Amino acid sequence: MANRLQNEKSPYLLQHKDNPVDWYPWSAEAFEAAGLEDKPVFLSIGYSTCHWCHVMAHESFEDTEIAEILKDFICIKVDREERPDIDAVYMDVCQALTGSGGWPLTILMTPEQKPFFAGTYFPKKGRRGQPGLTELLKQAKSLWDHDRERLIDAGNQITEVLLKNKKYDSIDPEKSMLTEAYEFLRKNFNPDFGGFGDAPKFPTPHNLLFLLRYYRCEKKSDALRMVEKTLDAMAKGGIFDHIGGGFSRYSTDEKWLIPHFEKMLYDNALLIPAYLEAYQITKKECYAEVARRTGDYILRELTDPEGGFYCGQDADSDGEEGKYYTFAPNEIESVLGQEKGAEFCRLYGITDRGNFEEKSIPNRIGQKAEGWRMGAPEFEMLYEYRKQRVALHKDDKILLSWNAWTIIALARAGSILHDDRYSSAASAAQRFIEESMTDEHSRLFHRFRDGEAAHAGQLDDYAVYALALLELYRTTLDANYLKQAILRAGQMTDLFEDEANGGYFLGARDAERLIARPKELYDGAIPSGNSVAAVVLGRIASLTGDVLWQERSDRQLRFISGQIRDYPAGYSFSMLAVADSLYPHRELVCAGEKPPEELTEYLRKNPADDISVIFKSEENESLLAEIAPFTLNYPLPAQAVLYYLCENGTCRAPVDDFEKLPLGVNAN
Repeated sequence: MANRLQNEKSPYLLQHKDNPVDWYPWSAEAFEAAGLEDKPVFLSIGYSTCHWCHVMAHESFEDTEIAEILKDFICIKVDREERPDIDAVYMDVCQALTGSGGWPLTILMTPEQKPFFAGTYFPKKGRRGQPGLTELLKQAKSLWDHDRERLIDAGNQITEVLLKNKKYDSIDPEKSMLTEAYEFLRKNFNPDFGGFGDAPKFPTPHNLLFLLRYYRCEKKSDALRMVEKTLDAMAKGGIFDHIGGGFSRYSTDEKWLIPHFEKMLYDNALLIPAYLEAYQITKKECYAEVARRTGDYILRELTDPEGGFYCGQDADSDGEEGKYYTFAPNEIESVLGQEKGAEFCRLYGITDRGNFEEKSIPNRIGQKAEGWRMGAPEFEMLYEYRKQRVALHKDDKILLSWNAWTIIALARAGSILHDDRYSSAASAAQRFIEESMTDEHSRLFHRFRDGEAAHAGQLDDYAVYALALLELYRTTLDANYLKQAILRAGQMTDLFEDEANGGYFLGARDAERLIARPKELYDGAIPSGNSVAAVVLGRIASLTGDVLWQERSDRQLRFISGQIRDYPAGYSFSMLAVADSLYPHRELVCAGEKPPEELTEYLRKNPADDISVIFKSEENESLLAEIAPFTLNYPLPAQAVLYYLCENGTCRAPVDDFEKLPLGVNAN
C-alpha cells in the first residue's frame, strides 16, 4: 500500500511512495506526530538521479525488516533539489560532525528538528568496519529510551553551533585575490589530462570561466592553456556523450574516461558558456561544436513542451549503472555495417576487451585521427539504436534557478552560433517562468511539475534569474528584459539581504523557519547565490548608472571579499564580480531606430563582461527613462545612429561610425 508520499510531485519522493517505510514529506504534520508519539525523527535527503540513493533505497527502504525498525521513528523524505534550504542546514551538520558530506544524507533528530546524528550512505548491515543502518537505528532507539538527555544535549549543542553568530568581515576587493585564485588552480592543474586535483574530477565550469577572464585581463597564457587542455580532455573523454551529446556529472578517473553516468541540467548549462567563450577567444570550431552538441542534448532530452527544462537523467538503466551508454564492437557493426562499424570502433575506443564492465564507453582519448563531425548520419543511427534500450529515468521537475542557468547558456549560444533554435528556447523558458512559476504577487516559485508550481523561490532562483534576464537583454537589446532583471534583483535585495552582517541568506525573510538560516558562499558544483548576486548587482549598477544599485553592489563586493580572501579559488564565480569591479569597464549607449548589425556582431564575437551596452530608440525611450534615467541626456539622432562611449568615468564625443569606437581587435 502506498504511503504519504503518493500525493507528492517530486520524482524522488514518488520513487519511495511504495516503500514499506511509513514516510512523511517534510511538513508540520510530521513533526507534530513525532511530538505526540514521543519518537525521534529519521530524515533522509536525496535526489532522483542519485546512484547511491537508489542503492540505499533498494537495500534498506524497500526492506520490510528495516521498515519494522523504523516504526520507532517518524520518517521524513526530502528531495534536496526541491528543498535546498533544508538540505543546506543538515548538510552543514553532517560536514561539521563527520568532516564530509554527500547524498543520501541521513539525519537523526528530535521532534524539535535538532539533529543528534548525521551521516550519508549506510548499508543495511555493517560491513568492513562500516556501521549498518540496522545497528545504527537500534542503538539510537535504545539511547532515546534509556539515555535521552544525552541525545537532547547533543542536539542542543549542534543547534547552538549552527545559530552562533558568525563573524563576517567586509574588505575592499583586491587584484591579489584574483592572482591567488589563479596560482592555486595552476598548482593543482593536471598537465596530462586537464582539470584540477585528483579523481573524482568534476567539470566545475566556473573555474574555467574565471581562468578565461583572468587570461583576458592579465594576458596570462597559462590560464588559457589550462582551460583549453581541460575542455579538450573532457570533450574527448567518456564524460562527454559522443553519440547523444551532453556531459555526465563527473569522472571517476583522471582521464575523464569513466563517468558517473547521471546527466544534470546545471552541468550542461554551465559548460556551454565555457566552451562558447573559448570559441570566441581561440576561434577553434571544435569548441563551438561541443557547445552545439550540448545545447542539442538539452533541446532533445530535457526540454518540456511548455518551455521549461527538466533536471536530468539517471545513471542507471535496467538496474545497472552506465549500461545505457556502453557498447560491444558487434553491436556497433550490426547498426552501422562492417566497414563503418569498424571505423567507429577504431575512432571511439570500442574494443572486445572493453573499458567498463566488459563493454566500452565511446571516447577519443589518445586518438590522433580526426573524429566524425557533428551531423554524421551514423551518430543518429547509433542514437536511435540506443533509444531501444531500457530508458533512463528522467527527473522531469523544473527548477527555476537551473532553468535560469540554461536560459543564459542557450541565449548566448543562439547569439554566438547564429542559431535561432537556442534563442527561441531561451525566450520560451523565460516566458514559462513568468507565466507558470510566478504567483499573484509576482513572487517566484522554486519548482514546477505536473501542472503545479510549489515552494517559495530561494536566493538562487532570484539571483540566477536576474542574471538570465540580463543575458537576454545583452543578446536582444530588448529593454523589457532589463526592466525585469531590475525587478527581480530588487526583490532579491528586499527578501534575502542580511542588512546587519552583509551578504544574502538562502531563504527569504518570510520563509519557513528552520533551526538555522543558511547563507551559502562557496562555489561548489553550482555557483552560490551570493556569488551570482555580486555579479548581478554590479552589472545592473553599470547599466542603470543608479547610485542605489552601486551602493548595493559595493556592499556585496566588500562582503564577498571578506569571506574569500583566505581561499579565493573556492569562489571562482565571485572572482568574476571582483574582476568586474577592478578592471577597466566601458559603458556604451547606442541611439537609433534599431540595433545596428555592427554592434550585434561585436557582441556575438566578443566576451562582453567588460562593456555595458544600452540601446535607445524612440520605441523604448520612455521605458529607459524609468529604469536608467541617465539615458534622458542622450538625444536620439535624426537619422542613422549615434554611439556614446564612456570608460572609467570619462566620456568620449559621440560618433556615428562604429568603426571609430576603440573597442578592440575583434570589433569586426
